[in-house]
Amino acid sequence: MKVSISFFLSIALPALLLSGCTQTDHSAAEGNHLLGSTSPYLLQHAYNPVDWYPWGEEALGRAQEQNQLIILSIGYASCHWCHVMEEESFEDSVVARVMNRNFVSIKVDREERPDIDQIYMDAATIINGRGGWPLNAILLPDGRPFYATTYLPKDQWLRMLGQIQDNWERNPARIETMATSVMRGIRSLDALDFKGSLDPFPEGINQAFLQSCMAQLDGVNGGRKGAPKFPLPVLYEYLLQSYRQTGDSLALEHTTTTLEQMALGGIHDQVGGGFARYATDENWHVPHFEKMLYDNAQLISLYSHAYQATGKDLFRESALRTIAFAERELASPEGAFYSSLDADSGGEEGSFYTWTVQELQEVLGEGNLSTQVFAIEEGGNWEGAGNILSFKPHAVLEARGIVMDSVTWTALHAEFDLLLARRAERVRPALDDKILCSWNSLMLSAYCDAFRAFGEEGFRRKAITLARFIDTQLTDDDGGLFRSYKEGSTGTKGFLDDYALTAKAYVDLYEISFEEQWLQKAKELMDYTREHFKDQSTGLYFYTSALDKELVIRKKEITDDVIPSSNAVMAENLHRLGLLLYIPEYEEETIFLLNTVLPEARQDPSFYAGWASLLLSLSQPYYEVAIVGEDFDARRAKMQRKFLPQAVFLGGAGEGSMKLLKNKSVDGETMIYVCLDKSCRLPVMDAEHALSMME
Repeated sequence: MKVSISFFLSIALPALLLSGCTQTDHSAAEGNHLLGSTSPYLLQHAYNPVDWYPWGEEALGRAQEQNQLIILSIGYASCHWCHVMEEESFEDSVVARVMNRNFVSIKVDREERPDIDQIYMDAATIINGRGGWPLNAILLPDGRPFYATTYLPKDQWLRMLGQIQDNWERNPARIETMATSVMRGIRSLDALDFKGSLDPFPEGINQAFLQSCMAQLDGVNGGRKGAPKFPLPVLYEYLLQSYRQTGDSLALEHTTTTLEQMALGGIHDQVGGGFARYATDENWHVPHFEKMLYDNAQLISLYSHAYQATGKDLFRESALRTIAFAERELASPEGAFYSSLDADSGGEEGSFYTWTVQELQEVLGEGNLSTQVFAIEEGGNWEGAGNILSFKPHAVLEARGIVMDSVTWTALHAEFDLLLARRAERVRPALDDKILCSWNSLMLSAYCDAFRAFGEEGFRRKAITLARFIDTQLTDDDGGLFRSYKEGSTGTKGFLDDYALTAKAYVDLYEISFEEQWLQKAKELMDYTREHFKDQSTGLYFYTSALDKELVIRKKEITDDVIPSSNAVMAENLHRLGLLLYIPEYEEETIFLLNTVLPEARQDPSFYAGWASLLLSLSQPYYEVAIVGEDFDARRAKMQRKFLPQAVFLGGAGEGSMKLLKNKSVDGETMIYVCLDKSCRLPVMDAEHALSMME
């Protein structure tokens, strides 16, 4: 559905563009209503001459009292074009005068308020066929959208505002009709025919899902076909799981090709570790340079799993260096993690990360290894004389006698240390230092996955520290979660992804520690979510709590983005907790939710990879592994070094309080019980023996 906006374009810019003053002009020196916000993105706009408001009763009430249209501008701190539009338009006094006199202007940080972003991004897609950030929507005084655009240069922005204001004054009924049409479109996106059941899954559906997903992939460069290329961890977790559980070698090939090309390409910060948000080309060479916690955390998990499945040193290297990046650049003193680094530094995108040949030689000396292994050019391989560091093709390195073995990597690390020291002297990208619950939960899971793969005790300690931060600083007295935290203050209440990903992370932490408190906290979060987020008519979960003030529509998140669907994560949590705590009701709900979504997922499984992973888990043998005895931790560690997506682990030195551990303790021995479909085989004491029972 696409709504026509051509009537706006037929109206000339009104001569009295600056007329109709109903608000006083605003002075930038005074600051606006964003002062005191917890969001660094909102604070960036706090001294704009535009009289910005945060989303809330004050702004919405004013719009209705004054019968004024609302300009809703949504972005985030590391958004390059958001900064450009601020400099060109929102810092301009002429633009500010128009906005202040004729509109109520609201700024939203999409990372703090994804619920608002979801609604108005849907509106942009309906109106224009696409969306993006900055997202600028024009709303009726009651919040219903009728127009949306992304970045506009100053002259086009002014022209558009003039046309809309003129139409609002001359023909408000036409705008009301537009808003009604857009809202109908938004509602239709959630008005799917969801009917759950406990029926068996259709025969052959796993293979159909896998083939559909792989048909869209680039077998040469990795990732989806074409450009731009985004890392999509949830999709490759599904392919890796498919390989492990079905033996499909093509699924593994697609995964390893993608992970290798990413790790060796310019999207990977070769000097400092970590990955940019996406590559603008199909070869992973030119990144959009912003670096986000949410995808780097998931990539730590993915590379850790890929190392477990293949033993490739490149995957271990990528996971460990991404952890090092996060701890160096994003870690807070409390043991949590900040949100992102900007793409720009010193007003120029990517300047922090690129190198001239002369700089490399100055820092590393003539004949350095970096110059030999990276595809750099004397005149630069990007803008100006700058070079984005990405590896030369393997065949070229091999022809020159360079083998990427441990000796070569050790030499490169020494050069990276020198380059990092030089880079530290440059103007740094801006840091978005808010702490988001769901993103930190992804990092908590990342530490757990890295601990399984590499066995470094420090990762488990840091996971526990991070979990304690979430449990104390981001958890409310009623058991609910806060979305964000900054300098001792919490922001809005949590959304479904905060609950789903935190509960999942607590289960992950239990499985590497066997500390029952984390399992209990996961269950408490799940029960809170089932009470306040569940849609009783479909069984699915709304993105917002019933305790929150309702927006123009209450939406559900079903499909994956770069972060997996929060409903899919909820279903996975119900599955794992149902097994670990023996809650049949949870296990039944898992099947019901999956059957609810399957008709939609079959249309394009690549956007439902989280659900596809769950379907695979429920369709293939899924093990419960109990390890009980004094030596439980060593035997757990040995088993978990393997990639085992088809198992949950439980245990401890004694039986504890869990039903599945009852009567499994044997004096003086550490026993391993491999159970399937609630039936346990005879216990064994050797981890390798237990693993062989799961093959």
